[in-house]
Amino acid sequence: MAARRPARGPFAQARAELHTLRDWLRFAVSRFHEAGLHFGHGTHQAFDEAAYLLLHTLHLPLDRLEPFLDARVTRSEAATLAALLDRRVVERIPAAYLTREAWLGDLRFYVDERVIVPRSFIAELLREHLDPWIADPGAIRSALDLCTGSGCLAIATAIAFPEAVVDGVDLSKDALDVAKRNVDDYGLADRVRLIRSDLFAKVGGRRYDVIVSNPPYVDAPSMRALPEEYRHEPRMALAGGADGLAVVRRLIAAAPGHLTDDGLLVVEIGHNRAALEAAYPRLPFVWLDTSAGDEHVFLLRRADLLA
Repeated sequence: MAARRPARGPFAQARAELHTLRDWLRFAVSRFHEAGLHFGHGTHQAFDEAAYLLLHTLHLPLDRLEPFLDARVTRSEAATLAALLDRRVVERIPAAYLTREAWLGDLRFYVDERVIVPRSFIAELLREHLDPWIADPGAIRSALDLCTGSGCLAIATAIAFPEAVVDGVDLSKDALDVAKRNVDDYGLADRVRLIRSDLFAKVGGRRYDVIVSNPPYVDAPSMRALPEEYRHEPRMALAGGADGLAVVRRLIAAAPGHLTDDGLLVVEIGHNRAALEAAYPRLPFVWLDTSAGDEHVFLLRRADLLA
């Protein structure tokens, strides 16, 4: 967890009056709404984020709030909660950076300000082994995660395809240091190789059965309008150029040379579907269904890219 600082705001003032977990939850939700916080780094509303921060800080199971609501909080615990929640409100630090963890489904990852907070619809698709596009997950022997950041998708890919050797590529040395920690935590150092590279530059002539990527895709107007929470993340992991497609164009151009004959390219592009289809009207994009709809992740086969 990030270093604790004494609470300076309303949490410090109310600390003596908040006795139970229920008290702290109600007060935190009220303060989050009052402060106009933005969410999207693992939770999407004030209640869920407050519950997560409280349970995590008190070392309670993250999926069992109800049994503990009327448990009393000690003075030491209250001081810790007040300091943490105050930083969330005053400094607008994303919850994942405060707790030093982020979740993709059931997968937990260490994170800090050196990497973007993991959040990718591709993780949902990997849990289903990219079905129906891949009939036999055991037949996948090589995979690549471009812009790996914390290593979350490289690890999820290795889990989805247990016979595959996975390369995780990122331009940021700091990000790769975090990724190494996560790869080691999952015991995957023998199957996940981390490479510092500008996209494909350092992978040589290697070809892959699957390439996944959650690249920078935020366009320039959206970058200028980012809420403060998102400004804590590395800019290079977010900014995708004027129209958000600067990195995606490079991926599409270079991917055919690094895919096997039946290889698949799977890329997340945020809200840029219309812009991408306008830029490549002849490419037969397959838009994959996710929990947010079919607007965010596309799939292309090598043959489609060559054609």
